[in-house]
Amino acid sequence: MKKCLLFIIVILGFALSGRAQTHFDSRVDMGVRGGVTFSTVMFNPSITGKFGMGYTGGLTFRYSEENHFGLIAEVNLVQRGWAEKFEDLPYSYQRILNYVEVPVMSHIYFGNRGKFFINAGPEVAYYLGDKIKSNFDYHDTSGLAGFHDKNRRTEQLTMQVSQKLDFGIVAGLGGEFSINRRNSLAIEARLYYGIGNVMPSGRQDTFSLSNQLSIGVTAGYWFRVK
Repeated sequence: MKKCLLFIIVILGFALSGRAQTHFDSRVDMGVRGGVTFSTVMFNPSITGKFGMGYTGGLTFRYSEENHFGLIAEVNLVQRGWAEKFEDLPYSYQRILNYVEVPVMSHIYFGNRGKFFINAGPEVAYYLGDKIKSNFDYHDTSGLAGFHDKNRRTEQLTMQVSQKLDFGIVAGLGGEFSINRRNSLAIEARLYYGIGNVMPSGRQDTFSLSNQLSIGVTAGYWFRVK
């Protein structure tokens, strides 16, 4: 019995020792990020669209309770939307959709001073308004040479956004380099996939699907608060 009790005490001692050696102090970081986005809207029935470029930037908050794992919350202004594809025709059209977005992501990282990380989680965004860049009158395309040669759809050119709230999933890969104990720089490539439809999608509407797809590349700065 004494030998068994001694064995248990020894095992517990090793376990507590190992836990002490791997103890991780929680930390809180705040920062800013900014960069460019390349986005499109996936319509069904499909349109002759392509990725359009926009910008993004915002404030970031990170809480790390365990080694290699943390949580990130952000508030960003982001431009999404799509551009029309005209191939050899001299026309251009881009619809820029402006949102304020709030992603909440798991943050998994590897390394110490220089580290590789993976972010992933849900996101909600609120539509603020849009802007159209075009070199033709998109309200009346009947007189445009070659415009309708391939049975091009035009309903989306003037259609209004019907859903103010957009929900989706975001995932990113990146690297972070510590300047000193409190300051670090990061770069990240991030993919966003929208679950909801941007345009009207009822039985009588033109499009049954109109969800967003966006790729962003950003640079960020982190400052350790705690």
